[in-house]
Order: sequence, then C-alpha cells, then structure tokens
Amino acid sequence: MSNPGDHDATPITSSKQLYDVLARGIKPRSSWRIGTEHEKFGFVLPDAQDGRAPYAQPAYRPKGIEALFSAIDADGAEWTPIEDRGAVIGMKGQGASDGASLSIEPAGQFELSGAPLETLHDTRAEMQRHFEMIRAPAEALGLGFAPLGFHPTLKRDEMMFMPKSRYAIMRQYMPKVGTRGLDMMTRTCTVQVNLDFGSEEDMARKMRVSLALQPLATALFANSPFVEGRPNDYLSNRALVWTDTDNVRSGMPMAFFDDQFGFEKYVDWILDIPMYFIMRDGDIIDVTGASFREWLAGRPDPRLANYAPSIGDFEDHITTAFPDVRLKQFLEMRGADAGTPEMMLAQSALWAGLLYHPDILREAEKLVRQHDWRTYAELRAAVPKSAMNASFPGGLRNLARNVLSMAEAGLKARHFGEEIYLQPLMEIADGGPTQAEKWLARYHGAWAGDVRRIFDEARV
Repeated sequence: MSNPGDHDATPITSSKQLYDVLARGIKPRSSWRIGTEHEKFGFVLPDAQDGRAPYAQPAYRPKGIEALFSAIDADGAEWTPIEDRGAVIGMKGQGASDGASLSIEPAGQFELSGAPLETLHDTRAEMQRHFEMIRAPAEALGLGFAPLGFHPTLKRDEMMFMPKSRYAIMRQYMPKVGTRGLDMMTRTCTVQVNLDFGSEEDMARKMRVSLALQPLATALFANSPFVEGRPNDYLSNRALVWTDTDNVRSGMPMAFFDDQFGFEKYVDWILDIPMYFIMRDGDIIDVTGASFREWLAGRPDPRLANYAPSIGDFEDHITTAFPDVRLKQFLEMRGADAGTPEMMLAQSALWAGLLYHPDILREAEKLVRQHDWRTYAELRAAVPKSAMNASFPGGLRNLARNVLSMAEAGLKARHFGEEIYLQPLMEIADGGPTQAEKWLARYHGAWAGDVRRIFDEARV
C-alpha cells in the first residue's frame, strides 16, 4: 500500500490525464532498466514442523516477520519502515538499497522489489545481497525462507493473514468473485521482472509478445507440484489458482492483443474493473465492487459520493488489476512460479533478452503471430497440469527453443555477457525436468513421501 505522502491528490478532469499516467513510463532506450521482484514462504526452523512464518508471536515462540523487519537494519541506515496503522508492513530502501523495497504478501510471503538495474549481473548481485542480508537475522529469530510457487503443506485455513488494511478488504471480497482468490493471496509466491518501453507502439508490441508467451514461461518455471503435503497431478498449482481468481481483472485479456492496443485501450479495460478501495488521509476506505468509470462520470457508488476521483486513486486502482502482464509505467511479467535463485534470475534474462532489442522483439512478434491469440489462451489453461508436456502446435519445447534462441541473441547484443543466465531454461527446453519434476523425484525417492523436506532443500 502506498504511503499517504505518495498519494497524488490532483483531481481528474479529463481522460488524457489517465493516459498520461501510463505514458510517463516512456523512456529512451539508454535508460531502460531491469527490476526483479521475488517472493518466498517463511517457515519455522529447524525442521519446518510449522511451515509458516508468523507476523508476531509471544516470546516463547520464534518471533516473526515484525521482528525480522526490525533486525534487518536496526540503525535505520539503509531501510526506512513503512507502516499501516502502526504495524510495519514493509521497508523502503535508501543509500545502497535506494530504489528497492521489502514487503509482505497477505500470508507473510516475504518480498524483495528490486531496484531498476542496468544489467543482469547487477540483478544477481542484488539477489545474493538480499539473501545474505535476511539469512542471519531470520535464523536468529528461528525462521527460514523458501521460494516455491505454492505452499507445499498447509491448508488455506491454516494460513495467517498479515496486518495490512488492503489485504483485509481483499480477503472479504475474493470469495465473491472466484473460488481460488484466497489461495492466490495466501498460498502462492511468484517472481516477476519489470521492464521499460520507449513509446506507446513499443509498449504495445512488448505487451502482445510477452502476454502470448506467459504460458510458456509458466511451463518453464513450474515449481509447485504439492498441495497440503502431497502431489495433486499439477506441476504449477500457482498457475492453476490463477485460472479462477477474479477473472475480470486477471488472465490474458483479448483486447491487449488488438493491433490498435495502446494506453487508451488499457485505461478502458482498467475502468471497467470493480474497485477495491480508495485512500484518504492515510486511511483505506472499502469501496469493493464500485465502478471507477461511473465515479468519473459523476454517478458514484454511495460510498464514493463525498469524494472526488484523483490521479492517486487511479494509480491505486491500477495496482488492483492482475493480468498476466500488467502495465504501469513499466511492464510486469507475472507468469512464473518463484524458484531457485538461478531460475529467478533466468526469468529476468528471458524477458530482457526477448524484449530489449528492437530487431529481436519484431522477430518474436512474427513468431507468436503464427498462431491465433486464442491458441495461447488454450495453452494457459493446459500448462498448470502439464508444464512443458502441454500440447502446442509444433511442440512446446520447440517453441521454447526458438524463443530462448531469440532471447540469447538479444542478450548477446547487449554485450554484457548476460546470456549465461539462460542456461537453466536451455536445459529444460532440451528435455530436462522442470523444478516441479525435480521435487517430485525427490518426493518419490529420498524423501520417502515427506514433503516437509522441501523447506530445507529449497531454503535460500
């Protein structure tokens, strides 16, 4: 949730203002950066008998996320706390961590939102520094962290909600609009990369290519084969959850594939997504189900009657949309399970290589246009269960090899030596197992059916 001081109170008087919110992201190619965000589940050491990290607990039990925030930077030199009604719910980086932030997802999934960085080597260094930073204080509090796509042991009603106002609103609303929204909130972790665009046309091309190929990314990064202590025949349960999580605001909207897609069409889509909340004077106001479009037209929901829509309201509303590729002042790739550090770095490498060289991007668009957009929507429905074994015209592994070849060429053209980070994906495309399949082999072999062993082996 935004800090109150970050809220732009400028009144909305024209549609152009809304388009301009997105257009502010236009940057020259020389200023394009790579921002990587990754989440991980907390668990109680030493044997993960309790596969969750609490927010706060009595002294006789391991202290939780609240204490971890305090321990990370006790002198406040590098991180500033972000509070929600007196509870620390995140930290904003400064100094050496400027541009980064730490936050908690609804059930305490711990997230680093990385700074915009020039190279993937910088991303790798940031990731390593983050894990080193949290490891010692977490262990001192009796906690560990494991990046996995879906919680492998706990039931939905065993998950603990964090003290964050926005999540309380979503918790009440989600069951009204889908069967898996609470699972999305509490039992999933993802890795995403945020990338820049140079013009509206460049944004639209990147959107079409990356949205079509998100199901391929889901397959390559599948890392969630367990539910409540056992396999359930799906390789990405995180992706399965997204097939019925408020589908009005998620998935692969067909309008995004339109040749005329741009800022205006994205705004039109956003305005028809039911609202969650607005912020006023540091407080969050529940307006779930209200129409932003009607509010702008002067026909507000009664809960909004005493408020005028502002740019900050629109910016907050954008964050409540969850398409597989989300547009803000940058593009967010949202299709992958969290995984090993090597795989999370490979996620950033894949998309930076594919989208950041104009010739490679045009080549990738030609590739994806060989099939109807609905073919990719059908693939999205198939990959949660089958990952790289899902049916696709010409074979999904063949598509992966073609895409990775393009991404490799794109990275080589940057002349930073970043193509080495694609190697884990190359191995999967050539027939190697996904992370999920590796865990299943461990489950049926060395673990002898004890899923809790995954916490120690996946620990970062």
